Amino acid sequence: MAKIIGVTGGIGSGKTTLVQYFESLGIPVFIADDEAKKVMQLPQVISQIKSIFGETVFENEQLNRQQLAAIVFSNSEKLHQLNAIIHPVVQTQFKLWLDQHILAPYVVYEAAILFESGSYKICDYTITITASLEDRITRVMQRDSVSREQVLQRINAQWTDVQRIAKSDFVIDNTDTKIAKQEIDKILKNL
Repeated sequence: MAKIIGVTGGIGSGKTTLVQYFESLGIPVFIADDEAKKVMQLPQVISQIKSIFGETVFENEQLNRQQLAAIVFSNSEKLHQLNAIIHPVVQTQFKLWLDQHILAPYVVYEAAILFESGSYKICDYTITITASLEDRITRVMQRDSVSREQVLQRINAQWTDVQRIAKSDFVIDNTDTKIAKQEIDKILKNL
């Protein structure tokens, strides 16, 4: 049975870069946020989103993710409702994916809200990726073409690094990617 390494961190901390490094080492990686985007296209999920958020978050029967994000990142109750729809389906998909990688010594489960969603409970180990607030803001503004205020709104909707670190087995500072990758090598040696 593969050991599950949960990787999390705030938006813009560089999780994607570091999980790509795990992949380069031959470790299978499941990215919960990517899977969430896929499951948001499923008819039963669309139906639930419409029942809570209405037709206004759809254009030509397509989910307008930017409009949905604007709603949920300004209203914690709406964010909780969306997560309650999406995360059980993502967990089901992860279990199916894990069955395909059962012989791997380790797999990585990457999720921005690993702790908030309760997904950490399925992990054997957890790693929190951190970076300075300014680095995170700059990365997200460049990546998503959003304003500083929009990035801060998303950051404020997530747990703090202090909250994540308190529940983590390991912490990697991703200020310097080369050093962060060396930290991953050390962690894997210790496991």
